[in-house]
Amino acid sequence: MSTSRLTERVTDRAQTTVLSQKGQVVIPKKIRDDRGWEPGMRLVVEPTADGLTLRPLEATRAEGAASLLGIAGYRGPRRSLAEMEAAIAKGARRRP
Repeated sequence: MSTSRLTERVTDRAQTTVLSQKGQVVIPKKIRDDRGWEPGMRLVVEPTADGLTLRPLEATRAEGAASLLGIAGYRGPRRSLAEMEAAIAKGARRRP
C-alpha cells in the first residue's frame, strides 16, 4: 500500500493515518518535515485523555557528544589526550 493511501488530510493541521497489524503508523511527511523529524529518530509516546502525544526523545550528553564526532574533518590517526596536550604546550612555547 502506498504512503499516500495510508494518510489523508482532514483539516489544515490534522491528517488521518492507518494503524498496521504490527502497531505501526505513518506520520505524514509534511508533519515530519515541519518538525525536522528524520528516519531513525527516537520519539516518546505518551497517552493522553483523548489520544497520544509524540515528542522527540531528548538526547543524553553521550549521544549529543557522539553526534559531534568527526565534525572538524580531521582524517589523521587518533591522538590521545596526552598527545594533544603536549602539542598545545609545544605550540604555546613557540609564541614570543
